[in-house]
Amino acid sequence: MGKGNMDLTQGHPMKQIFLFSIPLVLGTVFQQLYSFADTVIVGRFLGVTALAAVGTTYSLNFLILGFVQGLCVGFGILLAQSYGAHDRRGLQRYFVNGSVLVCLFSAVLTVVTVLLAEPLLKLIRTPEDILVMAAEYVKIIFFGIPAAMLYNYSAGALRAVGDSKHPFYFLLCSSVLNIVLDYLFIVPLKGGVAGAAWATVISQLVSGLLDIYWLTARIKLLEGWEDGLQLSALHMKRLCVVGLPMGFEYSVSAIGAVVMQGAINSLGSIAVAAQTAGEKIRQMFTLPMESVGMAMATYTGQNYGAKRIDRIREGIRSGLKIQYMYCAVVWVVIFALKRPFVGLVLGETESAVAYGAIQYLSIMSVLFFIHGSLMIMRNTLQGLGYSLQAIISGVGELVGRSLGGLLAVRCFGFTAICLSNPMAWLLALIYCSVMVRHYLKR
Repeated sequence: MGKGNMDLTQGHPMKQIFLFSIPLVLGTVFQQLYSFADTVIVGRFLGVTALAAVGTTYSLNFLILGFVQGLCVGFGILLAQSYGAHDRRGLQRYFVNGSVLVCLFSAVLTVVTVLLAEPLLKLIRTPEDILVMAAEYVKIIFFGIPAAMLYNYSAGALRAVGDSKHPFYFLLCSSVLNIVLDYLFIVPLKGGVAGAAWATVISQLVSGLLDIYWLTARIKLLEGWEDGLQLSALHMKRLCVVGLPMGFEYSVSAIGAVVMQGAINSLGSIAVAAQTAGEKIRQMFTLPMESVGMAMATYTGQNYGAKRIDRIREGIRSGLKIQYMYCAVVWVVIFALKRPFVGLVLGETESAVAYGAIQYLSIMSVLFFIHGSLMIMRNTLQGLGYSLQAIISGVGELVGRSLGGLLAVRCFGFTAICLSNPMAWLLALIYCSVMVRHYLKR
């Protein structure tokens, strides 16, 4: 389907996963860099209050946009399996019917979330001094759900057919655009937190349109079979059976983040700002692990379609080795540079907010290997098509984050907040590891 497309059913598993992961990792790094730049611009030019307002919306974004991402990942699994089985007609049918479902889900989610944005912020006990700004920011983000759906689905379709390079190129363009628009909307145009939100939505839309252009005009995904443009209840049902549970898994996991955010909010604006700064830096280092996981899902999907179960087992071992080597390097970097990183976000390193952010990074970085392992095991399950199991792993994350939030409020304070994500990762990892072993053995 194109010179740049990789057939992951051939070649050495570690080499194939590593090469396919590189554009994904670079893409998430640049994506996180523009998110990091957004945090810096908001923190430096709008102040700590605005930073806390943006940060307190993270759990709601995770809840809604996580569903969007999970849904599109599920759709991409069926595309990858069809590609691995060399079923071009099935690939075309899934892509067209998936596109229709994406439009329907986008319309429903946009209306519902914009209407419920402010009540949800109140539900998680958002401090009154940042409620108005938080609502203004998150409503615009939710209004841009169609752009997020377009980006996630089109990039996932490209990866499913073995092309991880062009989604990276287009993401790089949108990342630069996002940083430029952030500065333009916030500083010269004085758009406040709304400017930061619009910059994110516009950049996602541009990236999604570029991905669609490449799929249809260059890869010519729909060329050669007019019947591929017909709607199919069977294909839509199969897409929903695989995609919806993955979307719900992301959302179930996110409910734990919402509970934890409520606990953070109850500790006050200083705790919110400290966790926001630390979390932004943490994401910059853990998102590459998620990219390796995304590569593992495509690798597993293609090999499952080709009935190469032996290669899936080899891929799991190779993926874990990649993750552990990366975690070791990242721990050294964070140990040496955590204070400058926090200073870059907040502009200083001696306040209570800065101390909290440094503590957050110190604890989290030691436990990154749990997250890396989870990304391999969970995405293997997803690549095999066992999407219902993903919901149960999400319940594990819900329990872990909820427990961390409870401990934070009752006794351990901010330290429990720092441990909430690792506890969530560990519970989900135990379940996913058991299920992967079960299904591969069977």
